[in-house]
Amino acid sequence: MSNHHSASVPESFPMNCGDGAYSYTKNSVYQKAASDVAKEMVNEAIAEKLEIKILTATSNTLRIADLGCSVGPNTFKAMQNLLQAIERKYQNEGLTSKLPEFQVFFNDHAANDFNTLFASLPPDRQYFATGVPGSFYDRLFPESSLHLVHSSYALHWLSKVPEGLLDKNSPAWNKGKIYHTTASNEVVNAYAAQYIKDMEIFLKARAEEIVVGGLMVLILPGLSDGTHHSRFPAGLIFDFLASSLMDMVNEGLINEAQVDSFNLPVYTPSPKEMALLVERNGCFSVERMELTDPRSNIEGPIDVGKLIMHLRAGMEGVFSKHFGHEIVAEMFERSLQKSAELSSLLESSYTKGTQLFLVLKRK
Repeated sequence: MSNHHSASVPESFPMNCGDGAYSYTKNSVYQKAASDVAKEMVNEAIAEKLEIKILTATSNTLRIADLGCSVGPNTFKAMQNLLQAIERKYQNEGLTSKLPEFQVFFNDHAANDFNTLFASLPPDRQYFATGVPGSFYDRLFPESSLHLVHSSYALHWLSKVPEGLLDKNSPAWNKGKIYHTTASNEVVNAYAAQYIKDMEIFLKARAEEIVVGGLMVLILPGLSDGTHHSRFPAGLIFDFLASSLMDMVNEGLINEAQVDSFNLPVYTPSPKEMALLVERNGCFSVERMELTDPRSNIEGPIDVGKLIMHLRAGMEGVFSKHFGHEIVAEMFERSLQKSAELSSLLESSYTKGTQLFLVLKRK
């Protein structure tokens, strides 16, 4: 056995399971808008960059992995889009008689609600479905076994909270805050350093798993080069949640140490940071990298209430693990009550281009 397994298992932060009012299944419209923007780009990437003849030279099975798939429905739509794009590519090359069989690997942490995922698999799917539990900050598949890797809105999660943030004696101690939006440079640097560490492991593992000529399509929150983290929309909302928590501290509902000891393990890279990491890894060529603006697909002003519900669906688990459900429900309620204030803050700090789209090819 290879010894790539690290002793520390990366923490898992599953999305809200089931399909209730606060579930991820019911609250992923913004993620959907993001994936619609990406859909055209994915189609182009497959049409232009996927080398069918090389990939299917040795086997008639095309293997696709979705990393950080959560519980649906977005993963199914994304896989459907990928398959259609691949089939179009076969048609355009006059190879319809040689259409491969498709195997799709749905990957997420073991704590993910795979039952909901499997129960809602499309009955008319054109692929064999497999669930793969485990962190993508580790090896997940045999060597040179994957042809196409897709990941949407998963790679901004760190494997753990950066070191130093919880240590009172560290310059990166993040007192009274839960994120690095408006924190000191030391805190921002601790986040960036953790991201570099995680991405190095991610790229190294994928380089071993993806066949030469295989593609990796990554979609994640991004920040334009040189933009300060305090302008990142989700970061502003995190700050708002933190201020609701601090109000509760001042009212004696929770103690301050509880807030000081909590930080969100999320980081938003810039294209420049990403390009450096890919270059340092050396196994992939960047076929396409650009920042897009998913908001251009959503009409009118930001519906802050909806945005907070979306964050709740994706992040409630992380908060609840630390603060307990009652405190977290209260935190979201209080933040909703201040949504007008948050709305004007988001409009005034609005930056174009908050989604990073990346196509890498295994050299």
